[in-house]
Amino acid sequence: MAAPLDPVIAQIIPLLPLRDPNTMTPQSARDALRTLAAARAAIAPPALQSVEDVTVKGAVGPLAARLYRVTAAQSPTVVFFHGGGWVAGDLETHDRQARWLAIETGAAVISVDYRRPPETRFPGAFEDAFAAVRDVNARIEEFGGDAARLGVAGDSAGGNLAAACAIACRDAGLKLAAQLLVYPVTDVVGNFADAGENARFPSRSENADGYFLSRAVMEWFCGHYLADPSQGADWRASPLRATDLAGLAPAILCTAWFDPLRDEGKAYAAALESAAVPVRHYPGEGLIHGYFGLGEASVVARTEAQRARADFRSLLERGA
Repeated sequence: MAAPLDPVIAQIIPLLPLRDPNTMTPQSARDALRTLAAARAAIAPPALQSVEDVTVKGAVGPLAARLYRVTAAQSPTVVFFHGGGWVAGDLETHDRQARWLAIETGAAVISVDYRRPPETRFPGAFEDAFAAVRDVNARIEEFGGDAARLGVAGDSAGGNLAAACAIACRDAGLKLAAQLLVYPVTDVVGNFADAGENARFPSRSENADGYFLSRAVMEWFCGHYLADPSQGADWRASPLRATDLAGLAPAILCTAWFDPLRDEGKAYAAALESAAVPVRHYPGEGLIHGYFGLGEASVVARTEAQRARADFRSLLERGA
């Protein structure tokens, strides 16, 4: 039997944004996540040796990025993609997550501000993400300095981009040491609006509403990301639909029990395992989508995130 919802998180849920897709606009969603991040200003962010705004190559031009380092010595390097439904997140909303990732893995972390919909629709975000990974790999001496210890990471829509990049890296002959996929979107066929597709993943009905991220909001996000619903079958949008997952980098995959994305994340972990890809799945019992950003309030969230990042660190240190 799964653990009940963490009572601390239960108190936080009513305070979280992105609740009403009927009134939400891309700008209001962006503003809401920025406001949520700013609300934590009274709590000093964890300190690092250096935090520097940089640029990396995107698919059509330079992208803003932020480099987090805990040491000037040679280290692993992680390219991190923020969540926010492809539409709403940015470097500021995920600053603390990037900091904790650097601190707990010892890696140089580059958080990438990819182009967002609806201004740039699919596959723009993916193309930027993959271009950024290739650029960081080509300039590895400017970051961690060890091409054998390069990884990708992301949460939610960023987890979707990280998973797709891992596939693209394999196909391009670029070896990754590890991938950290945090409650990733893995299958957008049907845009979360098709009853038949939704029935494949019971969490889409069990957790359709009431636990922060709703199925209706996911439908809203997909509607902005994909110019045409048929694009959902493309593995770059739906990594679970890839025909071959063999040879991908080892994965740490986190889901949250009270999350509509839970079962597609679990299915992706199973698909990786079936393809003989080393994978460790953390089920996130008692937790909701977004719990990696709730560690300063919830011990349950913090402990689960720390376990996943520790395993990711081990994979990075082992190298490709």
